[in-house]
Amino acid sequence: MTTTDRIIFSRPYRARRELPNLEAVLSSDQSHGDGPFTRSATEKLKAITEAPHALLTTSCTSAMEMAGLLLELGPDDEVIVPSFAFTSTATAMALRGATCVFADIDSATGNLDPEAVAAVLTPRTKAIMVIHYGGVAADMAGLLALANAHGIAVVEDNAHGLGGRWRGRPLGTLGTLGALSFHDTKNVHCGEGGALLLTDEILMGRAEIIREKGTDRARFLRGAVDKYSWQDIGSSYLPSELNAAVLDAQLDEFETIQAGRHRVWNAYAAALPDWAARNDVRLMRVPADREHTAHLFYLRLPTEQRRDDFIGYLAAQGISAPFHYVPLDTSPAGGKLGRTPRPCVRSAEFSETVVRLPLWPDLTDAQVTRVIEAVTAFTV
Repeated sequence: MTTTDRIIFSRPYRARRELPNLEAVLSSDQSHGDGPFTRSATEKLKAITEAPHALLTTSCTSAMEMAGLLLELGPDDEVIVPSFAFTSTATAMALRGATCVFADIDSATGNLDPEAVAAVLTPRTKAIMVIHYGGVAADMAGLLALANAHGIAVVEDNAHGLGGRWRGRPLGTLGTLGALSFHDTKNVHCGEGGALLLTDEILMGRAEIIREKGTDRARFLRGAVDKYSWQDIGSSYLPSELNAAVLDAQLDEFETIQAGRHRVWNAYAAALPDWAARNDVRLMRVPADREHTAHLFYLRLPTEQRRDDFIGYLAAQGISAPFHYVPLDTSPAGGKLGRTPRPCVRSAEFSETVVRLPLWPDLTDAQVTRVIEAVTAFTV
């Protein structure tokens, strides 16, 4: 089988105006951040998310690190984190000295379970980290109710969820702060990048300073002050104008990207239920009150061994279908930087049985059919 015959898991989308935008930056006198493409991409992002405030960052990890700074987390604080998550969700909080308290997920969506959160709350709990896994919203009714009752901040790790909604409300704007990812594995990308979404004017003012090495340079650029100076702690979280130029081109084609991804997702969703029912396979589930982003289409096999057999079988057919996160509470850093008051049994089961099918907007109908035919020929 040749390399060109292989169906890879993911391929970054190429937007039409990426090269012209990059040429415009390279031909200008400014390639550092906060130029015209930063401003343009930010406005487009605010239109998609309906967020009052948005700040482009160097990554989703950077955006969550800023969230930790804005919440003034420290060694006396605890942050509840889903065990089934990417490392950045925990690392950004642990970097502030806070203890990560790992909580279990619900088996239906892979998202943080409000009941599991309630069971591990303590007087030291200062924030809840919420992932919208695969671009499907978590149970925000339960999570927000807990947060409001206990005066706890909610930070949304919305790396998968740009354009997703819960009960009509955009993901990333439901909690105190929201973080987005524009890594090249995400629906919209600029190679490496992210954004912080904010609804609070006071937090926004401080976030601008933290993002710009602790200075009020953003106010200076707007003409609000005649010079800028060191105001607060911070770091270099501002992406270059080159990254913003690519992101701006991608956001121009957001609807096209999403239509392509939903075409593939819908094809899998239509073709696989009968096979899944016959083979005790659970398909990705989207509750009726949520609009997903077609970031992932995953299956859950009955056992870890059959999942591994399935991945190997598809690989032999030239189809890449990987598993996903290893539970954070089982990792070396999880044991050192966090604690797990109650066993995260469902996180472990989810991790051991999940497999993701190829999904990117330019996947052809013929390739999708080939994936479906290969999947349905496998007997669990």
